[in-house]
Amino acid sequence: MLLSVAFGIGVLLALAGSTAAHGCVAPHHLVSKLLHQLEDSVKRDEPPNPSILLAMNLAGATDSSARQWLLQQIQKEAVTKAQKDMTSGQVALYVLALLSSCQNPQQVHALGHTVDLLSILQQKTDEEMGSLETEGVPITTLYSVSLDALALCLAGAGGYRGPSVMLAKQVLSPESDISVDTRAVAALALTCTYSHVDLQDEQDLLWEALSTVTNEFLDEQEKGNGMIGNIYSMGLALQALGATSKFYAPRDWDCTQAFSVVYKHDYRLPMAIAQVLPALVGKSYLEAAHVDCDAIAASITVHYSVINKLRGKHFSYTISVQVPRGATLLRVLQEAAAKEPNKFSFKTEQTSWGPMVVSIHGLAASSADRTYWQFLSGQDALQEGVGTYKPHMGEHIQAVFSTY
Repeated sequence: MLLSVAFGIGVLLALAGSTAAHGCVAPHHLVSKLLHQLEDSVKRDEPPNPSILLAMNLAGATDSSARQWLLQQIQKEAVTKAQKDMTSGQVALYVLALLSSCQNPQQVHALGHTVDLLSILQQKTDEEMGSLETEGVPITTLYSVSLDALALCLAGAGGYRGPSVMLAKQVLSPESDISVDTRAVAALALTCTYSHVDLQDEQDLLWEALSTVTNEFLDEQEKGNGMIGNIYSMGLALQALGATSKFYAPRDWDCTQAFSVVYKHDYRLPMAIAQVLPALVGKSYLEAAHVDCDAIAASITVHYSVINKLRGKHFSYTISVQVPRGATLLRVLQEAAAKEPNKFSFKTEQTSWGPMVVSIHGLAASSADRTYWQFLSGQDALQEGVGTYKPHMGEHIQAVFSTY
């Protein structure tokens, strides 16, 4: 699937608008390549990955048809599986993905149902904390609990302070052997929590934990010639260091050295790309709740099919395109033809009623044969022409070769 021109522009704007304090952002061609790989990794017959949607949103790739499909599938999965079939960390990633899509996780609508994903996350986080208090370990992992605290904090829910205090103590414990990935996500969660607590004891604890984690990362980078952990933990480590500079100040972070390690690696795994991409555009998961919702709301996805089961060689092709909100159906046809001209090319004739489609995919309407191209939304014939009808988000428009 090729990315649209608007998508590329969105990436450029995201890069140009980056306010990363550390000053390191990746070249556009690398970001574009990784975004292509992410979009191509989205398979319609596989469960949706919220980390990919989160990365796309943070990188400004809001016009991708893969992104829109991911959002719709994530809403469906949240409604059907969050309560019984997801861990707390999985629910947390769904919350982050929805927040970054300018969706309210307290009111997730799909399949005729609505769920409060924050309440589900709070319940599962409480269960993790209960296990920690009684068994000394969480139900899942400290990585999941870190995601829980981060998502609850960014969503403005109330249950993140207890998990954050626990994470800070774990980080500072001499007996703890916590992975780079877990420490990085914990650092993001603690940074969010630090900005909301007002008790001096909690602030001091969080500051000490954040100072410890970030300085350990800087030490590891110096010893590893830029590497922190391994190549697959670099994404989250870079996110954490980019977002926590005040906790390791006055020490400086040599982000150029760390980024050079990432540049040398040919990332293939979608999950690894999804974790490193935000850092490469100067962002972190901390910004999931602060994306440009106006930019996201400015475009819609429309599904478009051309179908001929009437004359010559039959065909049926479907494509999803992005157009500005309020655009006419003619714009949808133009975008489809631009993306896949061998399938969706078309011709129009100007009439007193506006442009009329007379040919699609090389198959022309004929008054002699009493054939024409009929446009439908679902099963209903459109009552307006392509020059005036304005599709809505997620609408499926069909052009069917028909007789009269």
